[in-house]
Amino acid sequence: MGKPTGFLEFSRQEPANLSVKERIRFYREFTVPLVGEEVSRQGARCMDCGIPFCQTGCPVNNIIPDWNDLVYRGRWKDALAVLHSTNNFPEITGRICPAPCEEACTLNINSEPVTIKNIEHSIIDRGWQEGWVQPQRPAHSTGRRVAIVGSGPAGLACAQQLARAGHAVTVFEKNDRPGGLLRYGIPDFKLEKHHIDRRIEQMVAEGVEFRLNQHVGADVPGRTLLDAHDAVVVAGGSEHPRDLRAPGRELAGVHFAMEFLPQQNRRVAGDAVPEETAISAAGRNVVVIGGGDTGSDCVGTSIRQGARSVTQIELLPRPPDKVDSLVTWPDWPLRLRTSTSQQEGVVREWGVSTQAFLGSDGRVSGLRAARVTWRSDGTGSPTVHEVPGSEFELKAELVLLALGYLHPVQEGLLRELGVALDGRGNVAATDAAYRTSVDKVFAAGDMRRGQSLVVWAIREGRQAARAVDEFLMGSSNLPR
Repeated sequence: MGKPTGFLEFSRQEPANLSVKERIRFYREFTVPLVGEEVSRQGARCMDCGIPFCQTGCPVNNIIPDWNDLVYRGRWKDALAVLHSTNNFPEITGRICPAPCEEACTLNINSEPVTIKNIEHSIIDRGWQEGWVQPQRPAHSTGRRVAIVGSGPAGLACAQQLARAGHAVTVFEKNDRPGGLLRYGIPDFKLEKHHIDRRIEQMVAEGVEFRLNQHVGADVPGRTLLDAHDAVVVAGGSEHPRDLRAPGRELAGVHFAMEFLPQQNRRVAGDAVPEETAISAAGRNVVVIGGGDTGSDCVGTSIRQGARSVTQIELLPRPPDKVDSLVTWPDWPLRLRTSTSQQEGVVREWGVSTQAFLGSDGRVSGLRAARVTWRSDGTGSPTVHEVPGSEFELKAELVLLALGYLHPVQEGLLRELGVALDGRGNVAATDAAYRTSVDKVFAAGDMRRGQSLVVWAIREGRQAARAVDEFLMGSSNLPR
């Protein structure tokens, strides 16, 4: 906890953002961080609540009250040690996690939770500035070799933990740079890529080897990895997108979000995107279908590219502006959330179903939609019903589908290895052993649990590392 009376003395203070007019001109992060004393006061607000529900709300079980208290007392280096004890990459989660810890904070009963997310990345940012973040090289080598397929947050967390346990770890990545979704899915204005780069440098110094442009299951046979390693961890993403099979889907200008977003990240990195495959929102009316984080990323990117207009439509009804915390707390509540991208100039529509994509000469020019309502069908599950006479059309020279993901791509590696799948099409493995149906093969992250948050991927990677270490050595000192 922080100061016993801190929550009574200090108000919640969040970092400011640059104005919309300023920030839409570039792709850098635009948050103006709080300074040391301001952060310490926020740490002081952590109250003696008795049961730290914030920790149960956090998938990696961050020891939040401890580092809140340490920041309040000015013991920043100790706070960093506590933070790193549960989270390999707090500079990432502190920027892009939706903060279920804050929803579970006892002070959220009054809608004024501790600014946990900001304190988290303030600690790690100071740690980097002070030079406190150093490679943790293993004291000995076990002589065991582990291959990890995928360098997203699950693969990276798993690799770092196993390397620190003394194993020889090789990460195979199909792209030209490591990071997975962090690198090519999340826009730079939410997460600048130097945060990933310096972690990769740290991991290389700890003994992790990265093999890039290695598409296991396509360019590299999965069986080759099994033969050359004592264990293999499949930690790729859930990359099979949910499609929208409406008339006109084949028109040019209708794209999945993950066809659009990586291109802009590559441009920011200095790469050239071939003109014949380039997707741009510049000067176009853009419609984003899907109201989640990926849809929001499409909104912010389209605005920065110079879209004429951006409309975001969602099939589900509009959530309430506020919730009754006495009913929902400490669980994650369904309420209206507005991202910084959505603050930058988008028309948001709820309860809208796309009926058809419209176009001419093979290119999309708009879409036809209708209003819908949700009603119980008597079984307890709500069903969607179109409102008669509610049809309307939207102009759109670019349509981006951000409808989520069904399961990992099964063709290639998973089919080759012959791992069993669960009922949703993900790799079947328990969250205790993380072992698949194939000997020596483990699974972690979205490939195992389905589309989820980065913080869940880090937890999965850490727990899978412990499972692999136990498998190889008979026991493990790695934390779960």
